[in-house]
Amino acid sequence: MTEPTTIRRLYGRRQGHKLRQGQSALVEDLLPRMSVPDHGPLDARTLFGDERPLELEIGFGGGEHLAGQAAMRPDHGFIGCEPFLNGVVGALNHIRDGALANVRLHMGDALEVIERLPDASLDRLYLLHPDPWRKARHAKRRMVNHGPLDLIAAKLKPGAEFRLGTDDPTYCRWSMMIMNQRRDFTWLAATPQDFLTRPHDWPETRYERKARRMGHEVWYFRYLRT
Repeated sequence: MTEPTTIRRLYGRRQGHKLRQGQSALVEDLLPRMSVPDHGPLDARTLFGDERPLELEIGFGGGEHLAGQAAMRPDHGFIGCEPFLNGVVGALNHIRDGALANVRLHMGDALEVIERLPDASLDRLYLLHPDPWRKARHAKRRMVNHGPLDLIAAKLKPGAEFRLGTDDPTYCRWSMMIMNQRRDFTWLAATPQDFLTRPHDWPETRYERKARRMGHEVWYFRYLRT
C-alpha cells in the first residue's frame, strides 16, 4: 500500500463540552504563559531559557501522562501538542496543581511544532492512543505513516526513544507493519510481555483505564532511534 508523505490536516472537533468559568480563566490566564510561540524556530533555550533535554507528546488527551513525565524529570523540557481545547484545559489543571514550570503547550497540529525544532533535538517522543481511523480508506490519516515518521525520525536524537501506545487491534497491527518497514527504529521488545506490560515510567491515563474497564488489551511499544 502506498503511504502519503505527510499529514497536513486535523480531523475532528476542536471543543467538546462548554468550559466552566474556572476553566475559561485557565485558558485566559495560564495558557498564554505556557504556550509554544506561534512563529519561528524552536529549541530548548527559546522555550525554557536554557539548554535542557526536550521531550514531546503528540495528542496528550487530558494531560495526565504529560504532567506525570514532567514531574518525574523537572530538568527536562516537555512540549505537549493537542488540538482539542478541553484536553488543553485538562493539561492546564495538571500544570497548575503540580506547579510544573517545564511544560509548554500547543493547541493545534503537532507536526507544525515538530517541523520547527532542530534535527536531532528530541530525547523522547510520545504518541499514546492516537485516533485509529479504523476504516481502510482513512488509513492515510493515521499518525503512524511514513511521512510523519520521517519527520519524527529526523527530530529524534540517535538513541532517543519513540513510545507508542494503543488499545485498538487494527492500529496495533498497522503500527507493527509500518514500523517493521523502518530501518531507522529498533523495537525494544524481546518477548510479548515487553509490550503487554506498561513500563514503570509510563504514567497511566484516563483513556487507558477506560480501555481496560471495557476489556481492551493495551499495547506499549518502545522504539529506539538508530
